[in-house]
Amino acid sequence: MKRINRLADRRYNDPNGFTNEQARELSFLSHEIGRQIGLLVNRQGKPEMILVGDPGSIYIPELPRARQAEGRLRGLRLLHTHISGENLSEEDLMDMVFLRLDSVSVIASDPHGEPDFVQYAYLLPPGAGSKPYEQLAPVRWDRADMDLPAQIKALEDEFRRADRTRDTTDKRERAIVVSVSQDPKSVQERSLDELEDLADTAGLKVEGRLVQRIRKLNPKFIMGKGKLAELEVIALQADAEVILFDQELSAAQMRNLAKLTERKILDRTQLILDIFAQHATTRAGKLQVEMAQLKYTMPRLVGKNRAMSRLMGGIGGRGPGETKLEIDRRRIKDKLTKLGNELKKVSRQRGFTRERRARAGVPVVSLVGYTNAGKSTLLNTLTNSGVLAEDKLFATLDPTSRRIRFPREQELILTDTVGFIRQLPKELKEAFRATLEELEAADVLLHVCDSSHPEVDEQIAAVNNIVADMKLGDVATILVLNKWDKLDDEQRELMRNTYPQGIPSSAVDRRSLNLLVEEILNAIDRLGHKL
Repeated sequence: MKRINRLADRRYNDPNGFTNEQARELSFLSHEIGRQIGLLVNRQGKPEMILVGDPGSIYIPELPRARQAEGRLRGLRLLHTHISGENLSEEDLMDMVFLRLDSVSVIASDPHGEPDFVQYAYLLPPGAGSKPYEQLAPVRWDRADMDLPAQIKALEDEFRRADRTRDTTDKRERAIVVSVSQDPKSVQERSLDELEDLADTAGLKVEGRLVQRIRKLNPKFIMGKGKLAELEVIALQADAEVILFDQELSAAQMRNLAKLTERKILDRTQLILDIFAQHATTRAGKLQVEMAQLKYTMPRLVGKNRAMSRLMGGIGGRGPGETKLEIDRRRIKDKLTKLGNELKKVSRQRGFTRERRARAGVPVVSLVGYTNAGKSTLLNTLTNSGVLAEDKLFATLDPTSRRIRFPREQELILTDTVGFIRQLPKELKEAFRATLEELEAADVLLHVCDSSHPEVDEQIAAVNNIVADMKLGDVATILVLNKWDKLDDEQRELMRNTYPQGIPSSAVDRRSLNLLVEEILNAIDRLGHKL
């Protein structure tokens, strides 16, 4: 133990990472105890941690978070021994990737404990090779010709050069989007396109993506360790702070991924909840978002507190920790009950408003459609209103109603609602029931679609499915082929053949809406409303 502790007094300043005497000392000591020995050495050559493993591996405990100001890498290199004479292992390389070590080097011993060879590996900057790291061939331990300080400096300089090519005025958090699914890669790519739009709406800047098609999801990490290493390198090279998954992660997967990497882990549901929280303006909208967030958080409560992250149920998991957890859960349940009661009041108030409209005999036309299809823009154009309309997903969350007078002296109420999206979190579906109740009072639905979108067919199908789930399939529906001005002649012909009942229009051009207005009036006449 004294000899092992004395390793902390050495200085490993040689360009190779060690002197011949230090290589002999490490090799003989490791052979004598029959275990691997490792040193985490800083850039001044001082060991910050001494590690003693077992004969075949070495375990690196959780390290303090790296200080970003010092550079992209952690500022530590791993120097360790292999007593069986094997090369750098996959585990060594994975440690280098996930811990962002400057380099990893191994001194392999022969059967007598003498140093045999040394082998080095280090990470690569963006675009430097097909692999994320460079693994050099083994060389005789006393003939190594390596300049580790120069190599590390060159690597950090490359990362800084890559940073300078980016827009420094863009202060948004950088993210990598990831899809791990059994779906074909083409389907995953299209879904990631939508996820990137969601990320942009939430205020993230997407710097890269990773797609993996698998037969079975990994219950621990959602993906395999090798693919995770590739993901970590992509994030390192892009200097991304956030890894955003297109799939919903379990509480265990989120904890495991957060432990493995020092980056923020988010899934699609969290991102959508965050967008809704940013865009909710009315009291009803804020109540609905808060309820959805609490419902999402409650099953993931275990492990959110770092002090309780090691507690489990059963033996060793009872006592104050469990009591604290149960208190937190009870508070969330009480809060959910309170929010539910407040939303019922909101729902009743809107119900009274709908009853007044019904008694007045004014027909209601509700806008539905995929998010960012142009519903709010169409409402503004038809009613000369100033409702927020942006080229972003979920720009509108709260229902907006406007009373307008059409030709033939026909009055009606035009209502805009929250946009739909595929894989809408179930927590949001339940929470936004009060908002979507506006659709139940509709006499006519205007299904607005973005006819210029490459996935318009899938978006129309998604909206139709949600409308059917809400048991609104019997309500008269007019399909509005919005953004018609963005299509060329061939695309227009295809849309006419695919959706012959659709009404071409451009929400930004009032003149293009005459046919739509006529169709709305005809639909109301067919329902028996009097002029």
